[in-house]
Amino acid sequence: MDNMMNEEEDENDLYSNDTTAAQALDGKDIQGIPWDVLSITRENYRKNRLQSYKNFENIPNSGQASGKDCTNSEKGSSFYMFKKNFRSVKSTIPHFQLRDLVWATSNHDVYLMSHYSITHWSSLTRSVNEVLNLAGHVAPSEEHPGSLLEGFTKPQGTTLAVKYGMVVAGGLSGELICKHLDRPGVSFCYRITCEGKAITKAVDIHKSSSGALHFMASSNDCGVRNFDMERYQLVHHFHYPWPVNRSSVSPDGKLVAIVGDDPDGLLVDSNNGETVGKLNGHLDYSFASAWHPNGVTFATGNQDKTCRVWDVRNLSESVAVLKGNLGAIRSIRFSSDGQYMAMSEPADFVHIYDTNTGYSKKQEIDFFGEISGISFSPDTESLFIGIWDRSYGSLMEYTRASVAGSAL
Repeated sequence: MDNMMNEEEDENDLYSNDTTAAQALDGKDIQGIPWDVLSITRENYRKNRLQSYKNFENIPNSGQASGKDCTNSEKGSSFYMFKKNFRSVKSTIPHFQLRDLVWATSNHDVYLMSHYSITHWSSLTRSVNEVLNLAGHVAPSEEHPGSLLEGFTKPQGTTLAVKYGMVVAGGLSGELICKHLDRPGVSFCYRITCEGKAITKAVDIHKSSSGALHFMASSNDCGVRNFDMERYQLVHHFHYPWPVNRSSVSPDGKLVAIVGDDPDGLLVDSNNGETVGKLNGHLDYSFASAWHPNGVTFATGNQDKTCRVWDVRNLSESVAVLKGNLGAIRSIRFSSDGQYMAMSEPADFVHIYDTNTGYSKKQEIDFFGEISGISFSPDTESLFIGIWDRSYGSLMEYTRASVAGSAL
């Protein structure tokens, strides 16, 4: 995309480059790409992308081999309708395999990583505000036992979670940084390990089985660490045979889905880390997982281009196997009412499935650019998609079809 197009717009007039639902209905490209003056049509460019995009695989040919047992899902549904594309909001990706960098806390409040800044975007006020600047020196303003009081210098944020009024960011060198949204300064800094390549791969803010607020960090050092967020104390440290890329806690806080640098994933007990069941079926490394609100169903996303849906009551086979178009499934989200599951590929495609139909009906959102993250709003009204592209990077907002008429 960057090589194909020139910067024809004035960077100082970004708001005028946003695309509204009304403009899209009138024929304007949702990203503002001027196909009518380019030397290639959208259809031909899409065809070229599908043929030339190279999916990253740790296990060769995993994407080609994974298609044989996929669920037959019917395209064409419109669960969420395009509302607006905000070209003024720039979302970036520090690590190409880690894409949980967009979080909605309401149907108009979104938090995202933008270069060395954690930023807040309000679609109501159309304003971007910096929540935390990571470009300089980051140190805690509060003293907690175990906090790294000297902090970090220019940590490169690789993963992000925003929930329950808290922000937790992970870094490329094993950093963990915690902040209250309603307080100035940083509350807690922690380095997972001083070993080389100790990337913090994912963070998950959740309620424990007792109702206490915790966060869980997954690391390239094969560890999963669970912290109490009231006192910022390390409660559990579990160790596995391979680097952990994502750990997701069940809604009741009792189970954890763990995936990483191994085709097989694990379902473990959150209190002791012991294996409850194994997840067999993926053909490559997994980087995404998420739980359905019912606490029975969860999903995992893999570099073999598939998302597998599981039922904790029977892990012998997947409930559904959902295939992407271009590449790995790098982010998965369920709506809070459980009706929809969204999964994103590395670029160009976000797929939304109706869980009530057994994942047999889906909507395919089609655009151009690397995807930094996806997030449903807590009330399920909105879906936000972060796009990282030098010329057409943006934040896209979709509105649930049942309320689309009042949102245009």
